[in-house]
This record gives sequence, C-alpha cells and structure tokens, in this order.
Amino acid sequence: MTDFAQRRTMMVDTQVRPNEVTSYPVIEAMLSVPREQFVPDARRDVAYVGNNVAIAPGRVLLEPRTLGKMLDVLNLQGGDLVLDVGCGYGYTAAVIARIAEAVVAVEEDAGMAAEAESRLAAQDVFSVAVVKAALAEGCPGQAPYDAILIEGAVEEVPQALIDQLREGGRIVALFREDNLGTVRLGHKLDGRVNWRFAFNAAAPVLPGFARQRGFVL
Repeated sequence: MTDFAQRRTMMVDTQVRPNEVTSYPVIEAMLSVPREQFVPDARRDVAYVGNNVAIAPGRVLLEPRTLGKMLDVLNLQGGDLVLDVGCGYGYTAAVIARIAEAVVAVEEDAGMAAEAESRLAAQDVFSVAVVKAALAEGCPGQAPYDAILIEGAVEEVPQALIDQLREGGRIVALFREDNLGTVRLGHKLDGRVNWRFAFNAAAPVLPGFARQRGFVL
C-alpha cells in the first residue's frame, strides 16, 4: 500500500523547501493537503513527482516547486479573498484555503469543476466556491480580490482579470514567451499592474490566455 503521507513529507523536504519557499503557512498547507486526492484516480501514483501532472488535455497540476514558489511570492494573508483561475481538480484551492480566508476557484471544464467540488467537500474544505466559467473571465461577481493566482501559463493576462483585482492587490502568473516560461508577481497600483520577475517555470498555456495575433499578409 502506498504511503502518501510519507511521499507528501518527502515532496516538501526535497522539492519545496530547497527551492527558497520559506513561508511557514505555505509549507504547512502543502504538508497537510493530500495531493493524491486532487488528481485523476489513475494519476495518484505520480501525484508527488517533481513535474507537472497531466489532468486533462492541455491542462496540468503545477509541479510542487512551481506552486510552492508562486504561493510564497504571493504572500497570502489570513483575511484574503483569493481568485484561483484554472482550479482543475481543486488541489491549489485546498492549499490556499488553509492560508487565506476564502477562495473563488474558476474552472471552465464542467467535468473538472464537478470533480473539484466533490473532492474539496470530501476533504472538508468549505471555504472554497467552485465556479464554472471561462477561465479568462474570472468571477467578477465576487470581486474585488486581494490576490489572484493563475494555474498555468499565459501569453497575456486579460484585462477582465486585472479589473477584478483590488487596488493594492497581488497577482501571480507564469508568462510564456517562445519556449521560455517566467513567473512574475504583479501589484495593482493606480488601476495598472506592475510586474516583476520571480523565477523560471514551465506549463501549457491555458485556454483563453494566448496573445491575440494580428492579421499579417
């Protein structure tokens, strides 16, 4: 029988802590949430590998290192309302729920949204609202958000999401340019987001987050 608790501890000790994740709330949350419960059942044995885990065509659960560092730089606080874009099966929302006050988790795939709801409920996570909607549209009805995390790569961040971030709020996203992926942290000041480099990472571009290409003769 697989000892997932031991794998979880090993994941944090070998993939998260050594990669400059120093936030105790992030480490505690990743030690506590059973990652294997938030992937397709056939993928449970690879839930703790040091790579992105495929959960649907073109969609992944971010590798522990990437997610841990994204949460670390996002600097979540106990009273935060967080928008989780592209929640998949709900793992990241469950982790954030152990740190912040509440999470709105957006998923456009109906099957994954239903799985996220049932799996979060099975783990007694009740401070997450799963919303089925286009990822690029977010959930304006619950805005403004103190922080936004995008679970996958983007070529650009839609203005609709920027509009849902409160003034002074934080957003973290993985930008992909050609084959290079860079995670950046943004702060919203005077209605605009100022981005700074955080670290390098890789993931597929999420639906709705590709840059609009102009027509070229």
